[in-house]
Amino acid sequence: MWTLSGFADEIGDDVAEQCRVASGLGLRFVEVRSGWGVNILDLDDAGLAELKRLLDEHGLSVSSIGSPIGKIFVDEDFAPHLERTRHAAEVARFLGAPYVRIFSFFIRPGDDPDDHRDEVLRRMRALADVAEAADVILLHENEKEIFGDIPRRCLDIVTAVGSPKLKLAWDPANFVQVGVKPFTEGYADLRPHLEYIQIKDALSDSGTVVVAGAGDGEVAETIRALRADGFDGFFSLEPHLATQNALGGFSGPELWTQAWRAFTDLLTSEGIEFA
Repeated sequence: MWTLSGFADEIGDDVAEQCRVASGLGLRFVEVRSGWGVNILDLDDAGLAELKRLLDEHGLSVSSIGSPIGKIFVDEDFAPHLERTRHAAEVARFLGAPYVRIFSFFIRPGDDPDDHRDEVLRRMRALADVAEAADVILLHENEKEIFGDIPRRCLDIVTAVGSPKLKLAWDPANFVQVGVKPFTEGYADLRPHLEYIQIKDALSDSGTVVVAGAGDGEVAETIRALRADGFDGFFSLEPHLATQNALGGFSGPELWTQAWRAFTDLLTSEGIEFA
């Protein structure tokens, strides 16, 4: 039985509303990225305590911290960012989250990402050191305009660093938006390192984000293969159906529910049980 989660802040800024909608759909987990319009890593102690209280009140646990770690340019100062990673690990422990999502640094327009490989790997190793000390697992998300945007470089990151606390999150829409056919061109190589699946689809001709199964992210092929090889992890809805902003994306309650329904209908059609 697969476990569903989702970026609750795409429902709305108010954490109480996030919890009501998520729990109302039967979810037992959410992915926490922001609350009350504030990034999860910028909430003060009182804010974190209130967020946890609301989660507990609605019977929700946290699958992952949707952090912005690694979303700075590769030539920007790394030391403050490394300290922010330590804080992310503390937040994960406080909320009982086993995972922290990260990225592999933006590349300046016009630069060849491969020219920055050594610096990216140095930084990713440092992030992994923090995770090993804190006993949390970092999930590298393939994202546009960062070093790890395509399967080859995602694989390079995780194998070169070689840490048990650095795994991969799979985002099919992001792959589509950089010209990759996710399942066809990435699944076989990346599957040994996949720990977490983000549910977002996109159209290859425009990059427009759509509900799971309505785009070119080869979502159905991917879930069939995951079922066949015994994957047993989280599937986190990240719909991005309305807008994108500095905190991530936004869908609103109705579109978030639509995204949940599209994915759960797909699972049901494939005979896959979920909770």
